[in-house]
Amino acid sequence: MTVGKRIFKLAEKLWPIHRSITGEGFRRSLELIKSEIPEIKIHKIKSGAKVFDWTIPQEWKVNDAWIETPTGERICEYRKNNLHVLGYSIGIKKKVKKAELIQHLHSIESMPEAIPYVTSYYKKNWGFCISDKEKKKLVDGEYSVYIDANHFDGFLNYGEILIPGKSKREIFLSTYLCHPSMANNELSGPCVTTFITKWLLKKKNNFSYRIIFIPETIGSIAYLSKNLSTMKKNIIAGFNITCIGDDRQYSIVLSRKENTLSDKVAQNVLNKIAKNYKIYSWRERGSDERQYCSPNVDLPVCTLMRTKFAEYPEYHSSFDTLNRVVNIKGLDGGFNFVKSCISMLESNIYPETNFLCEPQLSKRKLYPSISNLQTKQKVSLMMDLISYSDGRTSLLDMSKLFNTDYKLLLKLAKELERKGILKISF
Repeated sequence: MTVGKRIFKLAEKLWPIHRSITGEGFRRSLELIKSEIPEIKIHKIKSGAKVFDWTIPQEWKVNDAWIETPTGERICEYRKNNLHVLGYSIGIKKKVKKAELIQHLHSIESMPEAIPYVTSYYKKNWGFCISDKEKKKLVDGEYSVYIDANHFDGFLNYGEILIPGKSKREIFLSTYLCHPSMANNELSGPCVTTFITKWLLKKKNNFSYRIIFIPETIGSIAYLSKNLSTMKKNIIAGFNITCIGDDRQYSIVLSRKENTLSDKVAQNVLNKIAKNYKIYSWRERGSDERQYCSPNVDLPVCTLMRTKFAEYPEYHSSFDTLNRVVNIKGLDGGFNFVKSCISMLESNIYPETNFLCEPQLSKRKLYPSISNLQTKQKVSLMMDLISYSDGRTSLLDMSKLFNTDYKLLLKLAKELERKGILKISF
């Protein structure tokens, strides 16, 4: 079974669970991920706790919801599709006229058959999400609206796993788990990250790994409020992982500085695995990179995706489903994208020459006795590599500078190390 199939099976298990930024659905989802990676620790932060400029919200629980039309028909039934209820809606039971009801209905005119995903996390409100087609069928008259939901003091939860490596320097992976009933802009990120974690746990790593499964925005802010000093000290690169399960495109959102190690690695990998991909600037941000790269935080984090959030038509709607948007091929590609970025970070060395002036290559049988175009190119590349090997320039930077395949350069650097010409460090 391919890794894509295994990731897809996990997504199928998570799909029915109604998640939000807090609550039982989020905890159940974390427990399912924990069944795949028992090493994960589930943490909690109390409602009302201050996290920088924000406050951890109350938990939200919804049991049922529906609208009854003047003819007695029930529409927008929560039990048929949990997207029908405005996220974090307050409970309500009342009769309203159509004009008032319309003020609390959300639809997408450009996708008349889709149910949108809409939330009101930090302002009390009630509402329903409805297809535009069904909304236009509504007649004048009195409607019964019912939302059995409540807010109460509880916890915000998140999952964390720390994988020690040879070095205390860390690679950071973050993904969010708070959206209900959407496959790409939700399940693809945590499901791919789960299997990346399983892969990392099976191998010996040069770097340590800090991996978190959080609710978007409030989760990253809360995590940073508890761990920022350690993260700033140890993290050398990081990736926010989302929308990584379709097979249409590859893309990244660059960090605010747009030239971190993470930015360079992601672009180098995309050059090798994708014919066409898209690079979005920091000004086109929209996920948790907003927090990780904000001023005074300034972590080296960029966002890895297949098709970017808000750039595919099914985004934030009931059309973002397994099979329709997310598929096995897309998940395979997303997994290999993240894996390739990590593998490059793990192998990115800093060569340093052991000599003053140029070493003599011929006595080490590195200079060809017969010269042709191919051997000249190899010698030229070898001498370029040696000339930049000052212990401060990484192999990744040399690859871009020389416009040369990274793996070829890595092979050459290891050959020069064996011959005693270079020493390498991470």
